[in-house]
Amino acid sequence: MDYSIQQDGKFKFIEEGEGEVLMLLHGLFGALSNFKDLIEHFKKTHKVVVPMLPLLEMDLLHTSVGGLQKFVNKFIEHRNYTGIHLLGNSLGGHVGLVHVLKKPERIKSLILTGSSGLFENGMGDSYPKRGDKEYIRNKTALTFYDPAMATDELVDEVFEITNNRLKVIKIIALAKSAIRNNLGEELNQIKIPTCLIWGKNDTITPPFVGEEFHKLIPNSELHFIDKCGHAPMMEVPHEFNRILDGFLLKVGQPV
Repeated sequence: MDYSIQQDGKFKFIEEGEGEVLMLLHGLFGALSNFKDLIEHFKKTHKVVVPMLPLLEMDLLHTSVGGLQKFVNKFIEHRNYTGIHLLGNSLGGHVGLVHVLKKPERIKSLILTGSSGLFENGMGDSYPKRGDKEYIRNKTALTFYDPAMATDELVDEVFEITNNRLKVIKIIALAKSAIRNNLGEELNQIKIPTCLIWGKNDTITPPFVGEEFHKLIPNSELHFIDKCGHAPMMEVPHEFNRILDGFLLKVGQPV
């Protein structure tokens, strides 16, 4: 899976396929590899767009959920995308929620999986611990139901980030911003169709978080996937894609 990363102005992104726009927003330690099965499946029916979120490139003042939402808004306007199905995992879901609350005009539907915005367990008070790869491996494994999903490649990515002092400061700033930015009182303003896909064994945003989102977002449906943690599109891609297929069929253009 080698997708060409396009550049348009200051924006880097992937764009694959044709059809209605399915835009994917990754989480705090997200990478393209998180979405590979999803991109492969949906590029046959949709224009799949993945903006590279500048999680660790923004100045510290704007390293926040709000700063990321402004970036996403500028990207959408710059590329003139409309009728977007906006999908976010973890922090990406949180950014998607804030965007729909502030700028709903171009968004057709919202898909959240393991989203922050109501409640999330952080990586723990002692995180990040620099220079201890085994610690990072164990923490990364907590993201998944199956700890084997924490591959050497994934652990290396996280380890590299946590060994850079400025990156660590920005990761902490984003995590704190997510905790402060609780959307509980605003979620009832979201009117577009919303699909919640949750891992039954998610320990970071546990199942009750998915249930709370379902209760607070009026036009929402909730799907649980068994034996699955915080990144269902990565851990159980076939089941995730099946659920998303059904949802997009309901809310998309008739084929």
